[in-house]
Amino acid sequence: MRVKVWDPVVRLFHWALVAAFLANAFLTRPGKELHQWVGYAVAGLIALRVIWGFIGTRHARFADFLPAPGAVLGQVQDMATGRKRRHEGHSPLGALMIFNLLFTMAGLAASGYAMTTVAFFGVEWVEEVHEMLVVWAELSVLVHVVAVVVESRRLGVNLPKSMVTGYKTLP
Repeated sequence: MRVKVWDPVVRLFHWALVAAFLANAFLTRPGKELHQWVGYAVAGLIALRVIWGFIGTRHARFADFLPAPGAVLGQVQDMATGRKRRHEGHSPLGALMIFNLLFTMAGLAASGYAMTTVAFFGVEWVEEVHEMLVVWAELSVLVHVVAVVVESRRLGVNLPKSMVTGYKTLP
């Protein structure tokens, strides 16, 4: 069954955030103007996604994928027992990762911006928070990518393809 899941705004947000994160991780120099502008772009993307989380299409809305504790535990049990419960939108664990990444990227943008202000320029704890969030973001992205690959194989659903095309093919 082929199901329309991810609208163009969600997909554009996802891949633009990937590009911005990779650019600031590997192509720009911290503290330089381009790094800051990419950070501003991340802040704009996060703002767009938050707005879209309230007014967007069904699976884009936070209300559609706000995970209940029981659902999260249920997915962990499914994974442990080999049960294959497929989700049209985000799975409960996937939803937790999305919220984690949204908050982490927002924190990165805010702490990065703070370092450019008169009040916080050169303040060590702000720089440490920013660096800690960079490490947390890198770990989170790694876990996210591994989980997408593992769950795609386990469930027989090509999750990366769905984020490109907008459609999930559910067996």
